[in-house]
Amino acid sequence: MSYFDELKKYKDKMALISEEGISLTYDELSREVEEIASLMQPRSLMFSFCTNTAGSVCGYLGALNRRVVPYLLDAHTNEVLVDSLIQVYQPAWLYLPQELKERYPEYETVREKFGYALLRTGFSTAYPLHEDLALLLGTSGSTGSPKLVRQSYRNIQSNAEAIAQYLELDDTERPVTTLPMNYTYGLSIINSHLLVGAAILLTTKPIVGKEFWDFMKTNKATSFGGVPYTYEMLKRVRFFRMDLPDLRTMTQAGGKLAPELHREFAQYAQEKGKRFIVMYGQTEATARMSWLPYDKSLEKYGSMGIAIPGGRFSLIDVDGNEIQEPEVTGELVYEGPNVTLGYAQCGEDLAKGDERHGRLETGDMAKRDADGFYYVVGRKKRFLKLFGNRINLDEIDRMIKAQFDYLDCATTGTDECMEVYITDASCKDDVKDFLIDRTHINASAIHVNVIKAIPKNEAGKTLYIELGKEENK
Repeated sequence: MSYFDELKKYKDKMALISEEGISLTYDELSREVEEIASLMQPRSLMFSFCTNTAGSVCGYLGALNRRVVPYLLDAHTNEVLVDSLIQVYQPAWLYLPQELKERYPEYETVREKFGYALLRTGFSTAYPLHEDLALLLGTSGSTGSPKLVRQSYRNIQSNAEAIAQYLELDDTERPVTTLPMNYTYGLSIINSHLLVGAAILLTTKPIVGKEFWDFMKTNKATSFGGVPYTYEMLKRVRFFRMDLPDLRTMTQAGGKLAPELHREFAQYAQEKGKRFIVMYGQTEATARMSWLPYDKSLEKYGSMGIAIPGGRFSLIDVDGNEIQEPEVTGELVYEGPNVTLGYAQCGEDLAKGDERHGRLETGDMAKRDADGFYYVVGRKKRFLKLFGNRINLDEIDRMIKAQFDYLDCATTGTDECMEVYITDASCKDDVKDFLIDRTHINASAIHVNVIKAIPKNEAGKTLYIELGKEENK
């Protein structure tokens, strides 16, 4: 990637500022990247165990610089799952926090710095890598699954350029990390800001904790990003009362934000002279596909906006025909240079080329208004048909959260019964009565379950497949 090769051009501008006290200029960062790169063979595979730290970012950049393909995974991924993935893909390198080294005494330590170690695995069977393959990321909700998204160098560069363009990024930006870098949204923030020579503030602290806000204020963060769960938590910690003079921009993606919450944050941003920008994306499209201009955020609250520069949206009906009329729901289709190559489910798949050819059927159902702005209605597979009624489960979740002060909830089910999961036993009867009243579905087809916590991945997205498992009850 050309801009990762040109980090030096920003010279003594600050590149990374981390909570553990490591600060690197672009000159210093480029030297670290080159040193890591020099230790590895090009076109080899690396497993990178990610944290929001300077060491983690250096390893990622070093791999790209050397045309080594990194698979980015959460450093806290279950050890058994990681071992299974290692056997499936047989990486030549592991790049991990030093405290995880003891798990792999059989591998050779090649480098240790900034709390990270580079290990040579010595696997004799190296799978061929396609020349365009740059990066591997897990699909949303598939923690530990061997199904990975194959991203190309062109995918990463084009998406970073588009994001920098529509967000009007420059070298005065100081984004603070609120999302893991192995999550496509979190990584896109790093990529797009490196492109313009900004200073990235790296912290592993949760956004609901005092330490996060102290770090953010001390280092004068200008922006942060969040998924819907992030913004639900922000409202609970009284974000609207905080004094944040340096904050310019808030971005949101990773699922549809409840329209009421969208409106509240858009109103806050307008009153405080800040920008609230809602976006839409998927790992399968590198990161971003749409954005809602901040000056339209209040007027079009609930909308995912318009296609990013270089991209195009369309809607198709059940027969695959393009829908031209406004306010008609269909499956959302995206076309652009950031559409990824396809999936990998085994080592042999890493040699595959472009299987999507720039077109992605997103699996999301959406509609377009008369002004050309798009609204996600729900997932294509997140529907039930109860007593002849078509039920949008994402809409059920949003209704409950709006009615019960953003109660943490999630809904699944079959065409025989809708299963609603909540975390507050005192609301159980009220939630059921509310749903019966709103949906007019027979009470026998609605079950409300109380569990300790709604299972989520490291990016705060609900793991629907985990709902109802005994350990969550």
